[in-house]
Amino acid sequence: MIYVTRKEHFNAAHRVYNPQWSDEKNLEVFGICANPNYHGHNFELLVTVKGPIDPDTGFVIDMKKLGNLMKSAVIDKVDHRNLNLDVDFMQGVIPSCENFVIEIWKILAQGLAETAPHAKLHYLKLIETPKNYVEYYGE
Repeated sequence: MIYVTRKEHFNAAHRVYNPQWSDEKNLEVFGICANPNYHGHNFELLVTVKGPIDPDTGFVIDMKKLGNLMKSAVIDKVDHRNLNLDVDFMQGVIPSCENFVIEIWKILAQGLAETAPHAKLHYLKLIETPKNYVEYYGE
């Protein structure tokens, strides 16, 4: 089994808060991340795909195709956007990194099945800050 990884970068804003709670409760739980005026990050998304090597190409997946999938399915929809207001797949979801990476997985898993049926999505790493990141294996 071979694992290949592609990294992309994007910028996005969000407000982490629960609309069912008071402003005081949101501030208590989420701190400055619940700022009503939002805040932004320079995100990095690492996508790892696994699969057999295609004997005709020598690839698990053509990295250009993986990059194009990442850009068209995710990056173009979130870059320089507000996750709370502008991103349709985040509507009704608290935009924590944990929830965000799960939604990205759903989109990429479907796109990968169409782009490279022999390859499988293995792992996502979403870096929010140099100190904070989440990892997701689809479990």
